[in-house]
Amino acid sequence: MGIKVRAAILDDAPGICIVYNQGIEDRVATFETEARSPDDIVHWFGDDAYPVVVAEQDGEILGFASTSSYGARECYAGIREFSIYVHRQAKRRGIARLLLTTLFDAAVQAGCWKITSRIFPENTASLELCKSLGFRVVGTHLRHAKLDGEWRDVVTVERLLDQS
Repeated sequence: MGIKVRAAILDDAPGICIVYNQGIEDRVATFETEARSPDDIVHWFGDDAYPVVVAEQDGEILGFASTSSYGARECYAGIREFSIYVHRQAKRRGIARLLLTTLFDAAVQAGCWKITSRIFPENTASLELCKSLGFRVVGTHLRHAKLDGEWRDVVTVERLLDQS
């Protein structure tokens, strides 16, 4: 059976947590340090304005991409920050690309015009993926936050969603 990418549903929360917790443990994609439970992410679901998509194969969640608010001001209503995580055993199979392109479509359907993210400079795979999908580098935030007591920089990327 092939990989299916679709809108996430509440029943996907346990599989999403497995993948997300791997990302937290690996320390290459998030400032989060505490493992999450399905109950911690239930608020991600049910609001079409903030799409979440999953990649699954044979009922197993291989990865997910989610959106969150960029800012509370009304002028930012069509901008979303995104996060993307792929299961350790499913990397380098094109899943992240499938997730992001599906997320683009869902974000456009939700009325979004721009998607953005902050990526650790060492996460070259994510930076290269974003570049290949038409993101531009906005800049680098130096000493953006601490992770495990160490200052970390982040590269901010953005993509207008009305481009092909």
